Amino acid sequence: MKHLRIAFLLSFCIYSFPGIAIAQTVRQLTVDDYARAERMLGYNVTPLVDRAVVRPTWLPDGRFWYMVLTATGREYVVVDPATGAKRSGKTQEEIGVGAASQPTFGPRGGGGGARSPDGKKEVFIKDWNLFVRDLATNEEKQLTTDGIKDFGYATDNAGWRKSNRPIVLWSPDSKKVATYQQDQRHVSEMYLVSTNVGAPRLEQWKYPLPQDKEIIKIHRVIIDIDSGKIVRLKMPADDRRGTLCDDISCSGAFDDNEWSPDSAKLAFVSSTRDHKEARFRIADASTGDVRDVFEEKVATQYESGQGTINWRYFPATNEVIWYSERDDWGHLYLYDLATGRVKNQITKGNWVVTRMLKVDAASRTIWFEANGREPGRDPYFSHFYKIKFDGTGLELLTPEDGNHQIRSRRMKSISLIRFQNQMLPPLPCSEI
Repeated sequence: MKHLRIAFLLSFCIYSFPGIAIAQTVRQLTVDDYARAERMLGYNVTPLVDRAVVRPTWLPDGRFWYMVLTATGREYVVVDPATGAKRSGKTQEEIGVGAASQPTFGPRGGGGGARSPDGKKEVFIKDWNLFVRDLATNEEKQLTTDGIKDFGYATDNAGWRKSNRPIVLWSPDSKKVATYQQDQRHVSEMYLVSTNVGAPRLEQWKYPLPQDKEIIKIHRVIIDIDSGKIVRLKMPADDRRGTLCDDISCSGAFDDNEWSPDSAKLAFVSSTRDHKEARFRIADASTGDVRDVFEEKVATQYESGQGTINWRYFPATNEVIWYSERDDWGHLYLYDLATGRVKNQITKGNWVVTRMLKVDAASRTIWFEANGREPGRDPYFSHFYKIKFDGTGLELLTPEDGNHQIRSRRMKSISLIRFQNQMLPPLPCSEI
């Protein structure tokens, strides 16, 4: 009531005596005023707060490491969630994760390398072709030979975003990579002149524009690393599109692809240029045969989630979890891969699943984020749930009235960060 009385008095004065109010409140801001305000902005204040934010980076063995700022500088910490053991140091090397957490680079301008799951090899691009290097001996071997300018292997160029790293997906046994030969010869050129000290520098690269009849195309291939055998998938070239954005590498990896655990089959999704059609397919890694399992057609645009791709492949049970907005809300569906038909709808209701974060095939449990399910709460608040494959056992795991952010390492563990109030810093909670 005190604040209401003050607000009333202020409004009374302004409306009753406008000339006086303006004369009393208006003043000229100075350079010092702006400088004082700038000192309160995030980039100036954040360095003054020690150990403010922990962002875990998960390691292959189930541990994670993070970096925090302290009064004496940076501190690196590695944690074993299974035992609770911690080890800290001033550098990544001191805690023993420097090599595992750093990107690798191919020689002679080859760009970033993609390391195999067993950590013994990496593939990289050089002269539009794909190479592999043994990390123990540093020996290189050329895997492809027919890559040419603008029709190279594993190249990362969507036009508006590009890099020199290879876009591949290693098989679980570290013996094959799924990738593509990218044809961008038929699309427009983009030019950019830099402004810098001295002479300007001209950049030029391929960039699909609305006037182009076709966009960049990818010819999907699977390459055997030891033999060098290239298996071309028996299908037409795909548009360079994904189910999450206008690129097949929204996440930085080869999106919408998933190997079977035995590395014998590759499940993937082909998306059309306009995103109105998405086709779920399975390829035989040894023959290149492709089977179309089912397709999703929409009148507007199909997306598989918000911030992450929401489909998972389960060859052991011949199933796939699929995301769809067919009932006007974003929900999960369980498909039979033998028939290509829906076995059951997993989630349903007037609310939306945004991110599927973890799936345990053994217990047939899904952990996911969703918005708008809790009555009387802000529909933009994100909450965390779990549910069974058959749609039973739905459970709210974050009942607090607020926004919740979840970070996970897929199929390993999930760290929960809760926000009681969006203006407060995140408070770490126990793992789920």
